[in-house]
Amino acid sequence: MQKRIAFPAVLAILFTTASFAQMGGGGSKPSPAASATCDLGGGKTIKTEYSSPRMKGRKIYGGLVPYGEVWRTGANEATTFVTSADVVVGGKPVTAGSYTLFTVPTADKWTLIINKKTGEWGIPYKYEKDELARLDMKVSKLPAPVENFTIAYDKTTTGCTLRLDWETTRATADITAK
Repeated sequence: MQKRIAFPAVLAILFTTASFAQMGGGGSKPSPAASATCDLGGGKTIKTEYSSPRMKGRKIYGGLVPYGEVWRTGANEATTFVTSADVVVGGKPVTAGSYTLFTVPTADKWTLIINKKTGEWGIPYKYEKDELARLDMKVSKLPAPVENFTIAYDKTTTGCTLRLDWETTRATADITAK
């Protein structure tokens, strides 16, 4: 009798599991890893590693990412900022080393936080005592929506511009080698 009941139960579990897997597993998948590099010349570099969430039809800023609150600037683990040389970010000196980037977005102004604490998940933010600097970022509107959150560096004559693009927003900060 137990064999007759067990076999249909096992089949039901396998069918349910297969159906669930085909639907995407029910949970959200982690955002894919991404990275960006700035070549400052002379072997001096900046490397940023982050997770790149997708818009998926959601309202991002002022929705998924609340205005006025510290954001981990990506998804999953906090975003890293590793510089092999002393640099100046948005007018603030940053010595060579490993840092974490956070931002505080608002509708018309962003704040970039460079934090000395590394290896954290990202939120909730409880690392004020480890902050190296807070600086203003320039904010502009993009001509078309960007589906994938993207961090990039644009080469300039004196260094690079850190660029964060997602939804219809671009936030930037200038970086120069010291």
